[in-house]
Amino acid sequence: MRILIAEDDLATRLIYQKILAKWGYEVVIASDGIEAWEILQQDDAPKVALLDWEMPGLDGLELCRRVRTLQTPTPVYVIMLTGRSTPEDTVEGLNAGADDYITKPFDSQELQARIRVAERMVNVQTSLAEKVEDLKHALAHVRMLQGIIPICMHCHKIRQDDEAWDRLEDYIERHSDARFSHGICPECRSAHFPHIDFESEA
Repeated sequence: MRILIAEDDLATRLIYQKILAKWGYEVVIASDGIEAWEILQQDDAPKVALLDWEMPGLDGLELCRRVRTLQTPTPVYVIMLTGRSTPEDTVEGLNAGADDYITKPFDSQELQARIRVAERMVNVQTSLAEKVEDLKHALAHVRMLQGIIPICMHCHKIRQDDEAWDRLEDYIERHSDARFSHGICPECRSAHFPHIDFESEA
């Protein structure tokens, strides 16, 4: 899993990077809020972000607010890292859109545990997004043959949007998973083949 680290202090940034890489994560680095915002707008943006509260350009709070405006199937899981430790600060960070809040200095085991929570949440959200997409495709498939279909009252051909006429069988096979096998119903046997004894032919 890819994790974004947005931290303006070089030494702190390198420590985070080393720790996360040791745990097996792919680390993406941003040295300020503006660079982090550019990364998080990309199609392949990391799904977990560790954001420092106080950064030049955009601080962690404003970055959180912007992240929450992104229209993505799976939202970014944001962990705010800061030296601010009052309850008011925690509330402000969470209200800005952070999913978790860790005060500095922190224990590495605590950070690892919280990242694992983030990873589980991202996996759940990804799975749900995939199921929603599958349901959309299924619903589109169900609707495919609904509505008014222009059909010839004599030969039963279907009129296409380009005014061409297709056999009923071809139309249904193209717009659904149905396939046809042909036979003769009793009424058609009597009307069109009265001289053939289908029972003895079988």
